[in-house]
Amino acid sequence: MSQPQTTRRDFLQTSAAAASAAVLPLWVSPNPARAFASPNERPVIGCIGTGSRWGQIVNQAMNYGDVATVCDVDAGHANAGAKRCRDTQGKKGDNRTIDIHEDYRKVLERDDVDVVTIVTPDHWHSKIAIEAMQAGKDIYCEKPLTLTIDEGRKIIGVLDETKRIFQVGTQQRSEYFDSQKKLYRFLHAVALVREGRIGKVKRVTCAIGGSSDSGPIPKADVPEGLNWEKWLGQAPLVDFRYAPGGTWGKTRCHYEFRWWYEYSGGKMTDWGAHHVDIAQWAIGMENSGPVSVEGTATHPCEFRDGHPVQDDRYNAATEFNVTCMFPNGVEMIIRHDTKNGITFEGEKGSFYCGRSGIEGEPVDDLKTNPLPEDALTKLYKGNQPGNHMFNFFHCVKERETPVSDVHTHHRAMTTCHLANIAIRLGRRIEWDPKAESIVGDDDAKQWEAREQRKGYELNV
Repeated sequence: MSQPQTTRRDFLQTSAAAASAAVLPLWVSPNPARAFASPNERPVIGCIGTGSRWGQIVNQAMNYGDVATVCDVDAGHANAGAKRCRDTQGKKGDNRTIDIHEDYRKVLERDDVDVVTIVTPDHWHSKIAIEAMQAGKDIYCEKPLTLTIDEGRKIIGVLDETKRIFQVGTQQRSEYFDSQKKLYRFLHAVALVREGRIGKVKRVTCAIGGSSDSGPIPKADVPEGLNWEKWLGQAPLVDFRYAPGGTWGKTRCHYEFRWWYEYSGGKMTDWGAHHVDIAQWAIGMENSGPVSVEGTATHPCEFRDGHPVQDDRYNAATEFNVTCMFPNGVEMIIRHDTKNGITFEGEKGSFYCGRSGIEGEPVDDLKTNPLPEDALTKLYKGNQPGNHMFNFFHCVKERETPVSDVHTHHRAMTTCHLANIAIRLGRRIEWDPKAESIVGDDDAKQWEAREQRKGYELNV
C-alpha cells in the first residue's frame, strides 16, 4: 500500500478523537464537501451496481470521496458508470483510471477501497453487503435492504461483529426540507408525534401506492452485454422476458424487477421502506415491531399457497390494505390508495406528512409553539439534518452510527415483509417482536427466509 493511502486511512481512523475538540459540527459549513477537501480526508469508493438510481447516488458521493472502480453485470451500465466518474472527477483534476468489473468480489478484494455503494436490484443487497462488511468496507446501500426477514437478521449479526459504518438509502430521514414552512417534513413529523403534540397515538396510515400490472411478457433474447445468470443471483434461473412499453419496457430485469416477488416485494417494500420506516420511528417502535399483521390484496396473476402460478407477468400486489397492530396499542394501516404519504391520528389531533408537504393543526401550531431546540438533533443522533450522503461520510470519518441505521431499517422492513407474507398466504400473521419470530403458524414461519440458488447463498 502506498504511503498516501496509509496517511488517509490513518486520518479516517483517528479523526473521531479529533472530533471531540471541535466546537461546531461539520454541518454548519455552507458547503459540507469542504470537510473532505484534502485528498487524505477523502475515502476511496467502489461502486457496485451502476444503473439508473446509481447516477444520483454517485453524484452525491463524489462530493466526499473518489471513485476508483465500478461494477455491474450489465456491461453497458458499467461502461457508462466509469465514464461518468472519469468525467466528473476529471473536472476536479483527478484523472485516475476507473477500473471496471462484472464480479463485485473484485471490488471487495481491493485494499484501497474504503467505501462501497450498493445500488443493485433488491435481491442482491444482502449478499453483497454481508461480504463487503466481512471485507472491511463501510457501506451505503439503497433500500429496501433485504428480500426476507432472515436476511435482515444475518446482516445485523455481521454488522455487530464487524462494527462497520452502514447507511441505508432512506433519504426521508435526512432531507425534504419545506422552504415555505422552514421545516424538515418527515423529521418534524416524527418530532411532533414523539413530543406529544397529537397526544396518545391511535392510528397511523401509510399510503404507498400500488404496484404495476404487465399482462403476458414474451421470452426474449438476453441483451448484449448483460450477464443474465449473474443478474438473477439467488433467484431461480428463468428465461429473460421483455416487451416494449412505458418508460423502461416490461421486463424481469432493470427497474421493473420491483414488481416481481422473486427479486423484491412490490410497493410494500419499495415505498414501505420509506413511509413505514418513518411511521415506526414516530410511534417509538423503531426497535420493535407489530404483534399481528393481516390484510387483503389484489395480485395481477393467480396465486396458489402464496406462490404465483404464472411466470410470464408481474406478480407483486397491485392493490392492498393491511393492518398492523403494535404492542403499544397503535394501529398501522398500509394501503395502496389515498394520497401518498403518512397520516398520524392521536387523541388530541392529527396531521398529514408526505414528500409534497406537511399539513394539519399541529403543524400550524408550530408558528406559536415551536418544538424544543434540540428536538431534531436528538432524532438525528446529535447532528444537524440536511444531507443524507454527507451524514454517511461524516459518520465514516467519525466512526458514528448514521441516521438511517441498519437495526431500525431491519425492523421497518420486517413489518413490510410480514405484510407481504400475510397477503400472499391470505391470513393473519402473529409476530413476536422480541423473539423476532412468527408465532403459531409453522407454514408461515418458513416464509421468514427463502431458498437461495446454489452458489449464491449468504456467506454467514
